Amino acid sequence: MADDQTQQTQEAAEQATETAEKAEEKAEEASVNTSDGGTEGHSSEVSQAELKPVSANLEKIIATIEKLSVLELADLVHALEDRFGVSASAPIAVAAAVSPSAGEPQEEKTTFNVILTSSGANKIGAIKAVRELVPTLGLKEAKNLVEAAPKPVLEGVNKATAEEAKAKLTAAGATVELQ
Repeated sequence: MADDQTQQTQEAAEQATETAEKAEEKAEEASVNTSDGGTEGHSSEVSQAELKPVSANLEKIIATIEKLSVLELADLVHALEDRFGVSASAPIAVAAAVSPSAGEPQEEKTTFNVILTSSGANKIGAIKAVRELVPTLGLKEAKNLVEAAPKPVLEGVNKATAEEAKAKLTAAGATVELQ
């Protein structure tokens, strides 16, 4: 019995909430029409053909709600939501987030950085490979670069050059990463 009353009360609250929302919309439309030079009350009138028949109790509630201001209607909606634990917001279908590149092939990266992550067991071979790749480096600079790994060896090179550099450094015993 108590569950039936609670359910009926919740249904009545939901109907009142819907009615309040409709009244808010109508009031907003009326204020827009009034500010646009339209006739006041024209858009807030509902034809009798659009109304569904309701009980006398609901008719009293509706009549009372019609007399409320927009702010009072908003407060009513919030109070009904709080009291009955319902939400007046319409359910929103959530679309799956699709990354913009999901349907299109990704652009291939055109420039790469060759990063020496470690010199490996053959440090001298790695130094020679670095000097071969970067001829402007002297022996001391190449040694410092290899010992300070991880460090970039080449930056902003094309894919073919990056792959060639990686092959040379890997052959010398170093570990390399392309970025």
